Amino acid sequence: MKKIERALISVYDKTDLLEIATALVERGVEILSTGGTAQHLRDAGIDILDVSDYTGFPEMLDGRVKTLHPKIHGGLLAEWENTEHSAQTEAHGINPIDMVICNLYPFETTVAKPDVTLPEAIENIDIGGPTMIRAAAKNYRYTAVVTAVNQYTQIIDDLDANDGYLSEERRFELAKAAFTHTAQYDAAISTYLANVDSEPDEFAPDLTLRFKKERTLRYGENPHQRAAFYKTETDPGACAAWANQLSGQPLSFNNILDLEAALEIVKDFAQPTCAIIKHNNPCGLATADNLQNAFTQALECDRTSAFGSIVGLNRKVTIQTANTIREAANAGVKIDAIIAPSYTDKALRALSRVKRRPILETGPLSASEPVLQIRNVTGGILVQDPDVHELSPDALKVVTQRAPTDAEIKSLLFAWKACKHVKSNCILLAQDTQSVGIGAGQMSRVDSTIIAARKAGEKAKGAVLASDAYFPFPDGVEIAGEAGISAIIQPGGSVNDEPVIETADAYGIAMVLTSVRHFRH
Repeated sequence: MKKIERALISVYDKTDLLEIATALVERGVEILSTGGTAQHLRDAGIDILDVSDYTGFPEMLDGRVKTLHPKIHGGLLAEWENTEHSAQTEAHGINPIDMVICNLYPFETTVAKPDVTLPEAIENIDIGGPTMIRAAAKNYRYTAVVTAVNQYTQIIDDLDANDGYLSEERRFELAKAAFTHTAQYDAAISTYLANVDSEPDEFAPDLTLRFKKERTLRYGENPHQRAAFYKTETDPGACAAWANQLSGQPLSFNNILDLEAALEIVKDFAQPTCAIIKHNNPCGLATADNLQNAFTQALECDRTSAFGSIVGLNRKVTIQTANTIREAANAGVKIDAIIAPSYTDKALRALSRVKRRPILETGPLSASEPVLQIRNVTGGILVQDPDVHELSPDALKVVTQRAPTDAEIKSLLFAWKACKHVKSNCILLAQDTQSVGIGAGQMSRVDSTIIAARKAGEKAKGAVLASDAYFPFPDGVEIAGEAGISAIIQPGGSVNDEPVIETADAYGIAMVLTSVRHFRH
């Protein structure tokens, strides 16, 4: 282990750079630098030595060649306890470089510009920076490598505590972070280039996924399962993963899954909407003229299942809505977490009285680019477009003797949009824009219909029914008819469509087909 006596600094992100550079100079460390970093340090009055003066070789090729020189990489890669290395470096006037502070231009920022050209993207591929980082990381026992601003404070503290030395354990941690830094940088370049000449709807031949560990969770779905939470490096817009937790205990594995489900449902509706989630399925969903009524109507669907639920809302939560939620809780409805775009101060204070309940704020639910959905299987992953199909009234095909009324069409479209968020097989009953019975995740569609009708009870009379896939047999429609369902929306396409439609006619049910399926496994 060698004392830090010489450091090479070349960074894009100059946050807190002067702090660590000053700390190094005060400890007698010589600073080598180049380009904009050198100028930034000079302007602050920090004495530095230009890399070109050190190597005796000028920067060239429009700055493409700055640090690619044996005096730099010999200083980074030499093992100073190796007598042969020491003899060779001494013969060529190569001095040890004990620390590299380097971070790379965020390539994604360049290629995210809508008018970026391929030559512009190529010109922003850093060569010298990753080469220095990798060299130092490989030789971490002799050359410390610093690649993140959040490492600076710990580095300074360690140097103070160890009289100018860094422990081998610290150097190894820095080296691991450095290789992660360059791997992510290369992945961004690879992903961009792979998609340069691909068709807009083509999936890339190679897929690199990048997520950063947010924290270790207490456990997974069950206490005997280990778990951690990772999220994307950049904010994709309003989502559960990037929501700001305003109060309550740390989120659990199941909390995060259910918060995601709740938010993605309410984002799908323009009107004030509330979704009440249990085990990743809605047990109540409603849109209304205001958020308070939406919550009340969603809760009326299935108060029993709402015990231990997650509540998602798509408007700012006011004190009126907060008090309605608190009244439900006082009446025995246990609400485990709440997610919404924002809260008034009074609403937040009222809801935060339950100290353990997480309350999350997402910010405005503005429209964003649909992101690919990814599911893992053993030995691979599945990737698909999100289910964002929009259905207009004109696309409905009436197949029964009776056509639905305008009021029924409004309710059918609500139920159809809602059912795509329920695990298959799904049957969802609705009155106006309020769910009144939901049958989810059953192996047979008739069982889902039985459950939805049983949960709705008397509210099934006059309700509409949405089925996420076709009825394979008339039995489901028979149950709907006996329950008093007035209209059905379903994809159609079964070999038994004719008897299914005849059964609907027998009960006076209006039926429309969408020709689109909404499976959610």
